[in-house]
Amino acid sequence: MVPIYSWNTLEAKSYLEKISSRGSDLPLEVTLSVQHILREVRTQGDSAVRRFTREFDGIELESLRIDPAEIRLLAAQVDSGLRDVLRLAKTNIRRFHEFQLEKSWQFEPEEGVRLGQRIRPLQSVGLYVPGGTAAYPSTILMNAIPAQIAGVPRIVVVTPCQGFRQNPIVAAVLEELNLGEVYGVGGAQAIAALAFGTATIPRVDKIVGPGNIYVTTAKRQVFGVVDIDMIAGPSEVVAVADESVDPDFVAADLMAQAEHDENACAVALTLSHSLATSIQNSLRCRIKNLSRQHVIRKSLENNGAIIIGKTWDEVAEVVNMIAPEHLELLLENPELLADKIHSAGAIFLGPYSCEPVGDYFAGPNHVLPTSGTARFASPLGVYDFLKRTSLIRYSQSALQKHRAYIEALALAEHLDAHAHSVRVRFK
Repeated sequence: MVPIYSWNTLEAKSYLEKISSRGSDLPLEVTLSVQHILREVRTQGDSAVRRFTREFDGIELESLRIDPAEIRLLAAQVDSGLRDVLRLAKTNIRRFHEFQLEKSWQFEPEEGVRLGQRIRPLQSVGLYVPGGTAAYPSTILMNAIPAQIAGVPRIVVVTPCQGFRQNPIVAAVLEELNLGEVYGVGGAQAIAALAFGTATIPRVDKIVGPGNIYVTTAKRQVFGVVDIDMIAGPSEVVAVADESVDPDFVAADLMAQAEHDENACAVALTLSHSLATSIQNSLRCRIKNLSRQHVIRKSLENNGAIIIGKTWDEVAEVVNMIAPEHLELLLENPELLADKIHSAGAIFLGPYSCEPVGDYFAGPNHVLPTSGTARFASPLGVYDFLKRTSLIRYSQSALQKHRAYIEALALAEHLDAHAHSVRVRFK
């Protein structure tokens, strides 16, 4: 089911080249379809949103906005014990993200000069919540809580109406977070409405949240009109294991990631041939007991692998090359290898720090860079909902002191009006 490769072989290199390009090619028909939807919503507003919702979802929307009373009624259907778990997760996520809050600052490098940076929240953020048969309450928590900590005054939620009514837990999370501006619209038309605004849905400054290929393509195309969180690719995990760990742990964690979808990527790295074989055997055995075994099997066959290295330095090289969304170090001394890793979205240290702990409960954000973008990108955080403005104050004497330098640089760039702007103040 999952092949075993030795590092620095042609097979291993071919495999890494294949997974590094996952999700990079967009079908032309998707790109063109999304362009059309964005253009129609931009020019026709609510009528285009209703038309595309009718066309793609088969629903005639009476109102684009979901009544807060309906949210309360749906939320009341959720078991009180599950509501308590949501509150615990909310507390953990809030506690972690409060450490990320930045403060404004100023300093005076010399007499008459004051410089600084002012921190302010974005004024409005749109959160996309996927519909369908699955519900992702944890994703709402991970996207909305950092925005609330940053102080964003307006957080808008868009979600397909039909899926929303089938998943009361989504309503429960919205109620727990006091998110009342909710629109029952999904797909690329929802992204267009958030980006350009309609008579019913005022535009936002930033769009966050996961979605299907149409939603992701729409976010890519409206970037620049609004900000977005990231271009999310298929989910991925790299599990590094030594012989101190139970191979069933590794197999279980690979399958947990593989069940997301058939394009998910699950990789195990080890130095032990016997452990690699044991992981392979455990996968064959344990997959039979899982409800999404068809998806898991396809994912592992398409993108899964077990790679055997000769040294831990070699293993670290592979990890940094993949730059995984999730990195599990299922090792007796995980910190030793963690120090060698410079590219990973989140690092899970030790055999009992499995990836679902981070997905749901620990507190750090589970919205992570995918498809190798951990080489330059970071997890979603409070800082993604803040703006930084530079502050510059010069007195007359301070400008007099430095005017010759400023004028010289302006003239070196052949911008004499810049030089004149300084010179005119000392006529």
